[in-house]
Amino acid sequence: MVKKTLIGGLLAAVIVTALSAAAHAQAPAYSWTGPYIGLNAGYGWGNSNVKTSTEFSPVGYFATTSVTSINHAGSGDLSPSGFVGGLQGGFNWQIGYFVLGGEADFEYFPLEDSRTVGPITYPCCAPTAYRLTQKVETDWLFTARPRLGFAFDNWLLYVTGGMAVTNVETRFHFTDTFATANASGSDSDTKVGWTLGGGGEFGITRNWSVRAEYLYVDFGTVSFNSHNLTAFTPSIAFPANQFKHSADLQTHIARAAVNFRF
Repeated sequence: MVKKTLIGGLLAAVIVTALSAAAHAQAPAYSWTGPYIGLNAGYGWGNSNVKTSTEFSPVGYFATTSVTSINHAGSGDLSPSGFVGGLQGGFNWQIGYFVLGGEADFEYFPLEDSRTVGPITYPCCAPTAYRLTQKVETDWLFTARPRLGFAFDNWLLYVTGGMAVTNVETRFHFTDTFATANASGSDSDTKVGWTLGGGGEFGITRNWSVRAEYLYVDFGTVSFNSHNLTAFTPSIAFPANQFKHSADLQTHIARAAVNFRF
């Protein structure tokens, strides 16, 4: 009887202890592991150094001083900018406090800017002058990036970087009043560049989170040769006066996003 009483008391103590521990146990830690999809929106701005140049030829249209003037006027900076927004998706693996993952996104990316210089008087031939217009624009963006983060429960701070792809379109137009010369050209080039950035994400519920993110993106340089200069008075072509053009593009993106994790 005494043994039964002791065993019963021990069992009761174990049960009470277990119930007490369960009552005071904390809820499971927030987990970032799993696939997700989401939407983002923000603003993009950047810089593009554009250059339009030509060369002197003894049988060409331009005087040596005209070539020097055009090459100087044809070098400048553009600041393309605009609204950005799109879709993203990826997967996270959480290992302790660390979160590893990968993400891809596709963006509406309509950044553009243009510059017009002139009329600039020809040094050789006042009062005749020339005018030059240059433009750079994009319309979409794709990135594929690994991510590395550090989690504090439902807060996640991360860095990210990887591949970025866009379509860079450049345009130019040259006219003058000397012989109504006219030249224009354009080029559309899909450029593969790189991106680097980071952000912070907050888990609202098990499935929903919001975040703010910054990305720097560099697409390098595009270049092309335009059609030959055409003079309408008289109506003849000057093959020796082909224009050369180049433009680089670096952009900054600040955006907010909402994600749904499965």
